[in-house]
Formats: sequence, structure tokens, C-alpha cells
Amino acid sequence: MWTIPKPKYRSGFCAEGEIAVNIGGVRVVLFGDVLNRYPESRLAELVNCSTQNYEVISSLCDDFDPGRKEFYFDRDPDAFKCIIDVYYFDEIHIKRGICPICFIKEMEFWKIDQSVLDECCKSYLSEKEDELEEIANKVKVILEDQREDQCITRTQQCQRFLWKLMEKPGSSLPARIIAIASFLSILVSAVVMCVGTIPELQVTDPEGKLVEHPTLEAIETACMMWFTTEYLLRLASSPNKLHFALSFMNVIDFMAIMPFYVVLSLTYLGTTSMMELANVQQAVQALRIMRIARIFKLARHSSGLQTLTYALKRSLKELGLLLMYMSVGIFVFSALAYTMEQSHPETLFRSIPQSFWWAIITMTTVGYGDIYPKTTLGKCNAAVSFLCGVIAIALPIHPIINNFVVFYNKQKVLETAAKHEVELMELKSGREARRKSRN
Repeated sequence: MWTIPKPKYRSGFCAEGEIAVNIGGVRVVLFGDVLNRYPESRLAELVNCSTQNYEVISSLCDDFDPGRKEFYFDRDPDAFKCIIDVYYFDEIHIKRGICPICFIKEMEFWKIDQSVLDECCKSYLSEKEDELEEIANKVKVILEDQREDQCITRTQQCQRFLWKLMEKPGSSLPARIIAIASFLSILVSAVVMCVGTIPELQVTDPEGKLVEHPTLEAIETACMMWFTTEYLLRLASSPNKLHFALSFMNVIDFMAIMPFYVVLSLTYLGTTSMMELANVQQAVQALRIMRIARIFKLARHSSGLQTLTYALKRSLKELGLLLMYMSVGIFVFSALAYTMEQSHPETLFRSIPQSFWWAIITMTTVGYGDIYPKTTLGKCNAAVSFLCGVIAIALPIHPIINNFVVFYNKQKVLETAAKHEVELMELKSGREARRKSRN
């Protein structure tokens, strides 16, 4: 039993102006003066109602002992200790270890508005609500994958089978094989693109220019056929084709495929003299550079790369601070270097904008050596600049790594929670089925 301090005395529900409530086995003594500060709350209604009106009392509490004048509630006593603070401090803090979603239900039961929650607790509640929504979405996806609707047409069945085959590597062994084949195709295509630039492996065309080896071109064409077929099958089996086409990862897939066919078209137009050959060759060289977009296709097959992307998004503030620190340092140290090096007859610092390059490679500890100070003051300025650069780069590293670890662990927990929720739903449905069969 614990008693809430009484600020002042005033006659209320009983002679002592106090009521006793039993919250989950914990007896609490409350005073009417305090509870009436929120007259619309459940406890204030209990204070102001008559003990003879058992119908009203039964609607406000689980049980009532007239002899002891004690109200019984089958609620969480720890949550109630937080809720009672609103009568004294006009705000509520959710204590550590209490589920915020369950706490909101407790507030609704005690008829306390959520506006009294402190700002820190509101942000914590919002975060948990987002997690629950994400779990619900994962559960929805799992249930949709497991659902077998016998009323759908054969075309819809084939579309669903194809969608699982192309988008759900964990759904079956063939789907896993296709995912591995797609992953290897991306790697092979990237290797071919790099190897094709080695002069020793290139061949000479009729005009005397070095071009890619025919074997590498054949491998490149085979990979592009695979990418094209994969993209078209995924698009055909997609339940929402507009959402599929506008998805970021699918846009990358399209951008990785498109240059190949544009190059073929331009080459054909150039050979048929519809365009000048020089312009065609320039366009082809520009589009070949876009093949590097294929490496981003790996993100669709790697949860680690996706987690890294989300972690960087959550670390935009830290990255912005890093850029701000570096920008200020580059401007300051490049201006100092230019000023200090002007006294040397063979100075390499011709202007402050040119000195920006020196400041960048010095603060990032790269130091190519193409531009360097020659005076004593300039060397001291360089030493201070790279020390400041190391500090500026090191400061936001820990928050970024922490965001990555937190997000990665959070995704693992959410996936486990979603699977556990599905198992509970299946267990519950199985019990209901057995109960109906017995009846």
C-alpha cells in the first residue's frame, strides 16, 4: 500500500475526503482535491459519485467493497504510478520497461488525454507505433505469401507463382536459384565491363580503333538478355505495375538495361547513315559509362547494403555536420596557405580556389603531393589542417556506425516479431478450428 501526498483537506467522497483504490493488488489512497483537478477522468468520477449508486460504480471499476470503501481495478500498478503523476505535475512520463502502446490503453481506460504526455515520451511512442506498423506490414506480406485462395483464376495463380519466383528468394528452391543466378550475372557483367577496358584484351576494328573483344561483347549481351527477361517477368507478375515501375530499385534496374538498347539503336542508325558517325560514337561512349549503374542492382539482393542505405538516411544530420566542418576548414586553411606561401618565389598556390584542392586532400589525409607548401609557416598550417581534418572526420563516425547497428538489429527484431505474430495467429486459428470440431 502507498498513499499519495495530500496537498490540502476538503470534504469529498467520504468523511476524510479520500478514496482507496486497489490496482492489481496494490492499495492506493487518493484525495478528492487532487483527483478533481481532472474532473473528466475516471478517478474524479469515482470521487464525485454516490456510494449507493452501484450501477454507476460497477461501470467505473471492476469491483467495490462498501465496508472498506475500496475500489478494485484489474490494471497494471506500475502504469498507474505513472498516470497518477498527472494530478500533481500536469504531465506524464512513461517509465522504462513499460510498453508505450499498452500505456496508451491504460491512459484511455483512466480517461486521461494523451496531450499530457511529455515530449520525449511522445517521440518514443511515435517510434513504437512506427515499429508496430512495420511489423503489421511484414505480417501482412507473410500472410499474403502463405494464403492460398481457391477462388482466384488460373491466370492469377500463375501471376502469383511467378511473383514469388522472381521476388521471394526464400519461398522455394527455384526462387533461390534464380536469385543466385541474378546476383552472379550482376558480378559477371561488372567484371566484363572492367576487363573490357584493358588494352591487351581489346581488338582493332577496321578503322584502326581499339574496341572490346567479341567474346566479352557476347558475355555482355547474354547478361543483358538475362537482365531484360528478369525485369519483364517481374513487371508482368507485379500486382501493382505503376508502383513497381516507380520504385527506386526498379528505376535503377531500368537505367542499367536501357543504355544497352540505346547503344544498339544508335549503332544501327549510324551504320544506315541516318546520323553522323562521330556523333554516334560520342553518344555510345557516353551511354557505356551508364553501365556502372548495374552494380547498384546488388542492393536488391543484399539486405546489408539496404541496411547501410537506410542507416545513411538516418545519419543525414551527422553527415551534414561533417560537410559543414570540412567546408569551414577547407576555406580557412586554403586561405591561410595561399597567404603564407606568397612569399616563396616558387609557390604552388596561385589562388585561393586552387588552394581548395590542397586543403581537401590534406584534411582527408590523402596527400597526392601535386601541390604542397614550401615555407615554414605553410608547413605548420598544413600540419594543423590535417590534424583538424582527422578530428572532423572522426567525430560523426560513431553516430553513423551506431545508427547502422541499431537499424540492423531493429530489422532483425521486427522480422522475428512478425514471424512470431504469424505463428501465434496460426496457433489461435488452430485452437478455434479444434473447438468448432468438438462442438
